[in-house]
Amino acid sequence: MLGGWYAPQPSGWAGEGARWQPWLPASGELEPADAAALAAADPLVLQDWLNLAVEEAIARDPAAAAAAGELTGRLQGGETMEDAEDWWVAAGWKRDDKPFRVLLQLLEPEAEQGWRLAVLMQDKTEPTTRYRVERGPDDSWTLSTEEEGQPQTLPDSWQDQLAETLEKEERRWLRVFPDWEAAERPGRLRLDLAEQEAWMFLETGSLQLLQAGGAVLLPGWWETVRSRKPRLKAKIKSSVGSSEQSMFGLDQIVQFDWKLAVGELDLSEEDFMRMVSDNRRLLRMGNEWVHLDSGDLKRLQQWMKRSGKKQGMTFREVLELHLRGESMELADEEEQEERLHTEVELSRHLERWLEQLRTVSELPLIDKPHAFQGELRPYQLQGVSWLAFLRQFGLGGCLADDMGLGKTIQFTAYLLHVQEMSQRARAAGAEASALPPSLLICPTSVIGNWEKELQRFAPSLRVKIHYGPRRAKGENFAESVGDADLVITSYALAPLDEEELSGITWHALCLDEAQNIKNIYTKQSAAIRRLPALHRIAMTGTPMENRLTELWSIHDFMNPGYLGQLARFRREVVQPIERTRDAEMIQRLRQWVSPFMLRRLKKDPAIQLELPEKHEGRTYISLTVEQGTLYENAVNELLEKLNTLTPMQRRGLILSTLTRLKQICNHPALLLKDNRLSAQHWDPLRSNKMTRLLEMVEEIAAEEERCLIFTQFVGMGRMIQQQLERQFGWQVPYLHGAVPKADRDAMIETFQSGQTAGGAFVLSLKAGGTGLNLTAANHVFHFDRWWNPAVENQATDRAFRIGQSRTVQVHKFVTLGTLEERIDEMISRKQMLNDQVVSASESWITELSNDELASLFTLRKSLVDG
Repeated sequence: MLGGWYAPQPSGWAGEGARWQPWLPASGELEPADAAALAAADPLVLQDWLNLAVEEAIARDPAAAAAAGELTGRLQGGETMEDAEDWWVAAGWKRDDKPFRVLLQLLEPEAEQGWRLAVLMQDKTEPTTRYRVERGPDDSWTLSTEEEGQPQTLPDSWQDQLAETLEKEERRWLRVFPDWEAAERPGRLRLDLAEQEAWMFLETGSLQLLQAGGAVLLPGWWETVRSRKPRLKAKIKSSVGSSEQSMFGLDQIVQFDWKLAVGELDLSEEDFMRMVSDNRRLLRMGNEWVHLDSGDLKRLQQWMKRSGKKQGMTFREVLELHLRGESMELADEEEQEERLHTEVELSRHLERWLEQLRTVSELPLIDKPHAFQGELRPYQLQGVSWLAFLRQFGLGGCLADDMGLGKTIQFTAYLLHVQEMSQRARAAGAEASALPPSLLICPTSVIGNWEKELQRFAPSLRVKIHYGPRRAKGENFAESVGDADLVITSYALAPLDEEELSGITWHALCLDEAQNIKNIYTKQSAAIRRLPALHRIAMTGTPMENRLTELWSIHDFMNPGYLGQLARFRREVVQPIERTRDAEMIQRLRQWVSPFMLRRLKKDPAIQLELPEKHEGRTYISLTVEQGTLYENAVNELLEKLNTLTPMQRRGLILSTLTRLKQICNHPALLLKDNRLSAQHWDPLRSNKMTRLLEMVEEIAAEEERCLIFTQFVGMGRMIQQQLERQFGWQVPYLHGAVPKADRDAMIETFQSGQTAGGAFVLSLKAGGTGLNLTAANHVFHFDRWWNPAVENQATDRAFRIGQSRTVQVHKFVTLGTLEERIDEMISRKQMLNDQVVSASESWITELSNDELASLFTLRKSLVDG
């Protein structure tokens, strides 16, 4: 074994007996002792031992195993070899000493001739020197007279081996291609081939001959031609995208003419049908060859069969092919067959339309609706125009602007624009029916906020709130919303009232905080997706919170089917991106989704210039049923006792009730005055304020921004701190009056320097409202209200001060139907005396009459959940 005195045995590699045999040097090359030992050995025992030893070495040594594997690859087709000599040459165990190599060449058709084979002899030392030979009249091999420019005689050194080698090669050819034996000359290879035979030789036969130890020479264009995959080119001829056709939707059939492109050549439908009917795989067009394999033909025939039934492609398919630049899915998904690459040549109208879809700045801007009460910033008007543009063609869109950029007023303006366009069309005599109502689905905690914003910016819109135990059900529902322009309901009610909600084809179906449908397997998500609507809109500041499938979920709501089936999206998009951060796939995904998602950030230069330095807004929130009950009981108790008290007692009761009502608006657990309450008692779901705060903080954190949260109650601050730490895993600082100065300074330094991952700082209004520099935050929450605006402004100025480089967003929480809303309205409308407004305390409330107190404190039950 050390001397390498072994060789593979042909019969063993064919599956019969041992794979290895002795391969001994000539006796004169052996040492006398070795020659004597070998002569004395039993040949059968020697072979068995050697075979076992080599196989054991292969099993133990990875390098030996790899070499054996390579040998197995070389010997594929070894059964067609004539003798062991050929076999060992193919295995590389023995050298072929002949000075030439015999090639079987395929010649393409010329003039009147078809496909032919030719025999070449190639000089091993100079491979470019080749001689074409053929059989003469006496059946002997001679130089061909057809090959111009080749030498007239073969080298003398070839003569001795020429005839034997050529005869042996011809026998090899016939073992591989037995059907090509010449009928009139048995034992001889037929050189004229039919087209199907030439195709077979190109596709598989040449490889079989190589595996059998032969050599081939194929046309120089073959590798290029075989690597070309056919592309289907569809030229759109419909008027889709023109002003003549609107609201067509993704399932609109688009008419087109198609051609098959292979390389630089275009095959018409007639050319292709001729190839199919003639069962041809090769077609010469001018100076180019076109090649279609059976898989290509099968996919093309499938496509023709499918498109023939539909008389065209859907607009969804056009978008997939153009925007996604991907192949038409012709095969069953589970079969995983190669897809047919398809290109779309757009009509002029459609090309312009898609350019506008990809580039929002190219869209024509609408006029601000006359009924809109307020101003629209340029980027907001652009957002409204974008929604109107998508609506014109029945396409859904996701308004994904950063929090604070006004998604609410953009949707409000969109509703007014559509309403005015409909009214103009009817006034002009167009046959257009009145618009059906639109449906807005949002979290329970923001229903009140939507109602207030709509009253402020679009008072002409007729809004119906579908919520609470007395909401219309069954047959009464359609009647109750029949004259509404917009119906508002919650995510929680969507599956419960699906029967009522699905009985109307809504003009627009809008989801606020659309990430609520990210899990497509929930009843809530499934019910919402089934609701019929002419236009679907999603609004969210966080279109993708954790996983790419959430992005798919929102897009599948807006434009069902656009991103394909979820299983395929996971396999072809999610896995490459999440496993390897595939940059190309990330870019492709961005290209697919960006036309239907409008996202502007506060830090965008064009946006930043338009925003004020400080933007204040109110977030309106309703009480839960529990809070409403507690609130009403506290007010009733106050009103019952007022007439029985002395003036001093009266003032004390009013102030204590005021505190209780504020606590109830924050969270019911505050009334228990127990800072050791369990997480169950501090459940954020018992307070819509707390629920909404957690949602907004999560959105801020997603933008890698920070916030300050002010409250006047120490217990509330502790609850907010605990909930933030529990939900986000942060270390949240809480600054209140009992915090020592050293700890206070450490909190501020840590927050300002960004040393911790937390995105929030909780502060009591009195302890943290003055004297601090907290410019690391650019969001300020006033969780509960202090009735002196100066006090709130001082707290806001912890972030809005010298050193702040970003726009500061101020969020003031107001509980609907309570004294919070009434006092906020009084301050906003400046109906209070100046000395009352600027007063540092709330003592002015104690001087109100009983009727004024009743009006101020009494709860409006219609604004309570449930």
